[in-house]
Amino acid sequence: MFHWTVLQLFLYFPEDKTEYIPAAISFSIFLIAAILTMRFIVKKSKKDEEKTKALEEKILQQRDQNKEAPRV
Repeated sequence: MFHWTVLQLFLYFPEDKTEYIPAAISFSIFLIAAILTMRFIVKKSKKDEEKTKALEEKILQQRDQNKEAPRV
């Protein structure tokens, strides 16, 4: 079991609560950046999905046309 003196080295709870303000600001900045990044990834993924579906349909149409064309 850890002694209280060992745990005190890692835990710090300030008496002055204004010391939490910089941590809250940096947390907010990183949270907003993470949300924006996730939204960007989702939008990019949807665009790529649409491009892939269009390409797939084009390939399937070409394959169907090749099957219907008589071979000489």
